[in-house]
Amino acid sequence: MSELGITVKKSENFSEWYTQVLQKAELVDLRYNVQGFIVHRPWLMRIIKNIYRLFEEELERTGHEPVLFPLVIPEENFEREKEHVEGFKPEVFWVTEAGDEKLDRRLALRPTSETAFYYMYSYWIKGWRDLPLKLYQSVSVYRYEKNTRPLIRGREFLWIEAHDAFATREEALKQIEEDMENSRRVIWEKLGIPFLFLRRPPWDKFGGAEDTYAADTLMPDGRVLQVSSTHDLGQRFAKAFNVVFLDRDGEKKYVWQTCYGPGVWRIAAALIAVHGDDKGLVLPFSVAPVHVVIIPIFYKEKDKGPVMEKAHRLKKTLEEAGYRVIVDDREERTPGWKFNDWELRGVPVRLEIGRREANGGYVTLARRDTGEKERVEDGKLVERIKAIEVEFLKNLQERAKRFFEENIVDAKSREEVEKALKERKIVRMPFCGREDCAADLKEATDGGKVRGTPLDLKEGDYGRCAWCGRPARMVVYVAKSY
Repeated sequence: MSELGITVKKSENFSEWYTQVLQKAELVDLRYNVQGFIVHRPWLMRIIKNIYRLFEEELERTGHEPVLFPLVIPEENFEREKEHVEGFKPEVFWVTEAGDEKLDRRLALRPTSETAFYYMYSYWIKGWRDLPLKLYQSVSVYRYEKNTRPLIRGREFLWIEAHDAFATREEALKQIEEDMENSRRVIWEKLGIPFLFLRRPPWDKFGGAEDTYAADTLMPDGRVLQVSSTHDLGQRFAKAFNVVFLDRDGEKKYVWQTCYGPGVWRIAAALIAVHGDDKGLVLPFSVAPVHVVIIPIFYKEKDKGPVMEKAHRLKKTLEEAGYRVIVDDREERTPGWKFNDWELRGVPVRLEIGRREANGGYVTLARRDTGEKERVEDGKLVERIKAIEVEFLKNLQERAKRFFEENIVDAKSREEVEKALKERKIVRMPFCGREDCAADLKEATDGGKVRGTPLDLKEGDYGRCAWCGRPARMVVYVAKSY
């Protein structure tokens, strides 16, 4: 095992594997001396910027405009919506001093921005012509989390939040569907991460929302991770912040609102965990900072010129085709060291160019997803990499979906629920719908939580609750989470 190598298997010790990947692939530095705040290193930030780009393109394609709101939110804004403040105040960082002076009111570092956006919406929305209003921002938010884990749970984390206002409830509900579709198009279609979109139970919805819908993916340790959510806010915040408009019929009405939060930080964590292997990261083309790394290989000075000339020529050809390419010409490192380094970082394609390749009109191509090597003619290289780009994502999707589906089990009894959760599975079960039952299940299974109901199943007669035996009104998914 090289000095770069991961020293544990993901399947045997996911926690240690994850920590090693974060550190050895130079994604984060955990030595910053405030708990829960991490240093995001260049390779990670380039991945994250690409995730942001994918979501921002979808949001703007569907009519959203970018904005940037202040980091601080005055305390009185939180007080306007009782359920919202109860949900977030325990996690808020407060600014109380400036220099040597006490501030006359506390200012919160935004834990989320409903109470900032909607304060301004009351000024911006006056009539039906001002609607719909669809805005988003890509920012950090701050919450005083007790237990932290890089990219999974932190005190400063990265996300996008979209805040929309409509004239009718029907438009708002249509927006919820659009939010779910945006998540599917990015998280599944572009990144290959499978997930369940579930309607959260009433006791687990977002503070101030009528309903919450959230996307859960499955991590290798059997815990689920929420990577996206969208919320039907009804008119609660509109009434709290007096966001009213003059409708076409001449009547003043409250707007209907939604908010949407793709968890960029957690999506990055899922990308690492779901697709990574025992060598490190495996990144799809959509977010890989480098698509193709070219490794020149020569042992005699006379071979250097032809090898390097071909390496840079192919780099230019691939860049003109739209790929991000680097020639690794570090002379102090051996080819084997470089292979390990770029495999650890998850670069999709490696090209090896030695004396034979330089003189033979071909390259040796290695794929990160399968580990397979092949000989590709120079003139067919762009065509082949374009094909690999499609195959690569399909392979990641198939592997991830297979793992995801194999780890969902049906349970009809308390014993089956307990057994499945001990085996680190997601449980699908008939459920009575009672909060007391969900609380008992969570306590008895050391964290098994009712995540919610599938969107395509309505309430009805589903036999007996697998946990308590009462009549089951719904089907739910249960899992342990972060």
